Amino acid sequence: MVGKILNYYAGGNTARGFYSLYESNIEGLDRIFILKGGPGTGKSSLIKKVAKVWNEKGLDIEMLHCSSDIESVDGVIIRELGVGIVDGTVPHVIEPKAPGAVEEIVNLGEAWNPVLLREQKAEIIDLAAKKKEAYQAAYQTFARALKIHDDWERYYIHNMNFSAANKLTDELADKIFQGNTLDKKADVRHRFLGAATPAGAKDFVPNLTEGLTHRYFIKGRPGSGKSTMLKKLAKAAEEKGFDVEVYHCGFDPYSLDMIISRELGFAIFDSTAPHEYFPEREGDSIVDMYNSTIRGGTDERYEHEIGIVKDRYTEAMQSAIGKLAEAKSWHGKLEKIYVKAMDYSIVDAWTEKIKAELQAIAENKKL
Repeated sequence: MVGKILNYYAGGNTARGFYSLYESNIEGLDRIFILKGGPGTGKSSLIKKVAKVWNEKGLDIEMLHCSSDIESVDGVIIRELGVGIVDGTVPHVIEPKAPGAVEEIVNLGEAWNPVLLREQKAEIIDLAAKKKEAYQAAYQTFARALKIHDDWERYYIHNMNFSAANKLTDELADKIFQGNTLDKKADVRHRFLGAATPAGAKDFVPNLTEGLTHRYFIKGRPGSGKSTMLKKLAKAAEEKGFDVEVYHCGFDPYSLDMIISRELGFAIFDSTAPHEYFPEREGDSIVDMYNSTIRGGTDERYEHEIGIVKDRYTEAMQSAIGKLAEAKSWHGKLEKIYVKAMDYSIVDAWTEKIKAELQAIAENKKL
C-alpha cells in the first residue's frame, strides 16, 4: 500500500526576499542529508528517487517543493524514519548543527568535470550575475506590491468593526476547540500555503486539507482581519497542546494564510485570490469577514479608488512574476552547462548509498 504524500513549500520568493522556513520542518529529525552542488547536478532527481522508494513501501512522506521551478523539489521528509533530504544550496542554505551525528553534507560537485566548467567560466559568471539581478528585481517589485497592498488594506481597516472581528474569532475558537486541551507540548511547524513561482501563484490546498473533517473558508477583503484571526487561533491551538501546522502567506511571510490541526481534524484558511476555493463537501463552511466585520457599503463607497489600487497591485505582481521567469531562464542556461560537465554515475552512487542507509534505519526501527 502506497503511503500518503503531503506537498508544501518551505521556502518562498516574497516581498521580503527569499524567506526560508526549512528549519521549522527538519527540526527533530535524527538524520539529515544536505545536498550541495550547482545547477543541474541532480539534487531534485535524487530527492524524488529516494522519496518514491519509501512512499511505495507504504511510508508517508512530505515533499518540499521548489518555489523557483514547479517541476523541481527541494526536499523530502520521511518522519517515520526520522530522515530528511534537503537541497542546502543558495538561497535555502542549511548549516549543520551536529555535523556527522545528525547532518551529512552530500557534495554532488564531486560529479562534475572542473576542466570543462573552467572553459566556460566567463559565461557561468555572466549567467549567474544575470540570474541574481533578476531575483533582486523580483524581490524589489514584490516589496513595491506589498506597499500598494497596504494602501488597498487601509480602505477596509478604516471601516472595520474590531470588536465584531474579536467576537467572530472567539466564537470560532469555541466551535473548534470545544473546551478541549491536551496535556503535552504542541508540535508547531511553519510552512507556506503557496508560492509565487515563474508560472504564477501555486498552492497545495486540496492536498493539505484532504481527509480533514472540517474546513473553514475565510472570505473577505485585504485588511479585514483574516491573518489576525489565524494568528489568534494558531496561538490558542498551541497553548491547548494541539499540534498545529502554521501556513504563512507566500507573498508576505509575516502574515498567515492557513492553520491545520490534524488532531482536531480541521483547517481554516484565507480562501481569497490567488488561493480561492469554495465549499464542496460535507464539513466545509464559509467564514465571511467582510459581512461580519466591515461597514456595509464600503466596496461601493470606494469603488473607484479601490479599482485603481487593485490595478496597480496586479501590475506590480505580474511584473515580479515576469522577473522570476527571467531568473528561471538564466538558471536553465546555467543548468545546460553543468549537465554537460556531470558524471551522473557518481550521483547514482550517492543515491544508492542514501537508500542503503535509510534501509538500515528502517530495519533498526523494525519498519
